[in-house]
Amino acid sequence: MIALRQASAQDLDKVSELLSDARLPLEGVSDCIDEFIVAESDGSLIGSVGIERYGEFALLRSAAVSPDYRRKGIGRKLIDAIVARAEAQGVKAIYLLTTTAESYFPEFGFTTVDRSWVPSELTASREFQDACPSSATVMRKNLRS
Repeated sequence: MIALRQASAQDLDKVSELLSDARLPLEGVSDCIDEFIVAESDGSLIGSVGIERYGEFALLRSAAVSPDYRRKGIGRKLIDAIVARAEAQGVKAIYLLTTTAESYFPEFGFTTVDRSWVPSELTASREFQDACPSSATVMRKNLRS
């Protein structure tokens, strides 16, 4: 059985290992681990997703599922859960950067946007500054107007 739960500081090493295996950046993860949701199966951490809050905007990051558990709907559950949490927290829009999943995130209502449309609070983040290449695709999902 797969269970989703709020991440804690004790999950940092396992989340970092999962992200490293998925070749996702680790910069800033320790600063926002309490904004992560993790997926577990039989006590093993098998997935993660997080957000970094910047006022009324958020940056979705670190969406990863262990290879043995991919294509089983776990990523969908994680993304749906983090989007619902952001919406409940009053986030106006969620942004993300990706170099590999441009075709995955439209399923959740994300659309590609130009970097010039990204609020300055987000472009100052480590993710935009140095963790992701400037060639990464920027996507946005509006949550409220």
